[in-house]
Formats: sequence, C-alpha cells, structure tokens
Amino acid sequence: MLSEKQLHLLSLCQIEGLNWHLLARQAQRPQGLDLLLKGELTEISKDSNGIKKVLRVGLKRMRELETELRQRVAPARNIGAKITTVLDDDYPLNLRRIYNLPPFLFYFGQLMPDDVRAVAVVGTRHPSKEGLVRSRKLASMLAREGVTVLSGLALGIDTAAHEGTLAVGGRTIAVMGTGICQIYPTGNKDLATKIIEEGGALVSQFWPLMPPASHTFPRRNITMSGMGQGTVVIEASATSGAKMQARLALEHGKKVFLLKSLVQNYEWARKYLDRGAIQVDNAEAIIEKLVSPVKIRQQLEDLNQLSLNLA
Repeated sequence: MLSEKQLHLLSLCQIEGLNWHLLARQAQRPQGLDLLLKGELTEISKDSNGIKKVLRVGLKRMRELETELRQRVAPARNIGAKITTVLDDDYPLNLRRIYNLPPFLFYFGQLMPDDVRAVAVVGTRHPSKEGLVRSRKLASMLAREGVTVLSGLALGIDTAAHEGTLAVGGRTIAVMGTGICQIYPTGNKDLATKIIEEGGALVSQFWPLMPPASHTFPRRNITMSGMGQGTVVIEASATSGAKMQARLALEHGKKVFLLKSLVQNYEWARKYLDRGAIQVDNAEAIIEKLVSPVKIRQQLEDLNQLSLNLA
C-alpha cells in the first residue's frame, strides 16, 4: 500500500511535537524529504523554531515508528482505501497552494486532475427549507458546468449540496472530519457510498480510525478550503463552521462567495464583503470568477520557483 517515500513521510508524522503543516511544506520542496530524514530543514519560520531537536530525537526511533505506522494504516488498507501524499502526483493541486496543507490524504474513489476546478458549498447543519433548496440548486448548477462540488458530508446544507450534485450526474467530493474508516454522521453512510459509486470521492486528512472530535472539524475546514478555488456559504450563523471556513478561505487567498440572502440576514456576512468576499445570487457569478486549470498549474510552478530561489 505504501511506497518507501510515503512510509518515511507518514512515519515522521508520528513524531510527537512535529508540526504536520511544516512537514508537508518541507517534504514537497526539492530534496525536502531527504533533508527531513537527515534532521534538516530549509524553512525559517515560527513553525520551524526548535523543531530540529524534536526531529532529530524522533529520527532515532525511525524503525519503531515505521512498524507502528504499518499497524496504524492497516484498517484503511483492509477496507480498500488509498492514500496520497504531498510527494505524489495525484495530491490535489489547489491544496498544495496553502501554507497549512496536510501531508497526506486517505481516500475512496479517485482524485482527478479536473478537480482543480472545484468549489466548496457549505453551511449550517440546521438550515431553513429555503436554505436546503438553495444549496441543492446551486450545487446542481455548478455541477452541470463541470465544477467539482466539495462539501463536508454533514447534515443540512452539506448533505443538500452533495445530493444536488449527484442528482445531475456531477462530481462531488466529501471532505471528512473523521478518519476514512469512520463515516460521520452515521446517517450519511448511504450518501457516502453513493458518492463513491457515482464517481466522486471521500477524503480524510486523519489517521484511519480517528473518531469525530471538536478539533477535527476545524482542521477539515482548512483542507476543504484548500481543495477548492473558493467557498460558497449558503446559510450560516456567526458561530458556525461555515463562517470559519469563509475566514480560512480569505486567509488562503481563495474566493469567498456569499449568497445574497445570507448577506441580507447576517451582519457577519455583510462585514465579510468589506474583507473581500463576493455577494452572489446565481452559479454564473461564481463560475465567471474561476481560474482555468492551466493558470492554476502555472501559479504553482511560479511558487515552486520562488521557493527554489529563496532556498
């Protein structure tokens, strides 16, 4: 299941005290993994302060860590889940462009090059009837135009977005807040199965058996924001995870789209317009703001070249 490079990277992720985002950034640089395995870093940042000592102590246990890792990923292998890392070609391109990217993803289904043209559709778990209708309609309209619809498999707006996409034969990816072996909520197990059967994917940035926890869903929102070109918020209160994802998307330099009805009803949404969010009332307004896959790849190449020049 694991290549040698994957085995080494995931074993490093088990070293207590190492920042996974730092590992991911370092590993995807030229010779980055080799340097990590020597206890070296090229990054100079707040995250890297004091990390070399932690890394070098952990490397002394590398053989033990590799044995532990094989046991840790076995449940995913046993149910047919796959894995990609920042070292692999199928790791999502959009996700490579954020600073707090995960070093690996477990997944069911397929990760496709065209997923670079993806948008997250998110919102509250306790929506109004109008919110559910808007979520299904918007997701289906995006899907008809070949946009991959991301959402979080949660009840409410997320479920409606996945269902709206599947209803028109579109592609949807569920970004999970649990390990790949732990479908949550359990009431969406059938939906998760349907997403895979109809050409979509389930992805998780956690160890396979990770249960739902208060810290896993904010981390899921980071990854969902990173996988898309932008995030659409359908309906969400000031304390919701969807609002947090909108903030993360702005920090990532992604587009944030707020439905007109959301802006009219929530003060936080009106304030986000001043921070760069875009008010929309149809899918066309979102689609016209998306960037071509060719341009995304060029932007990533430019970032890599800048990284090389600064090394």
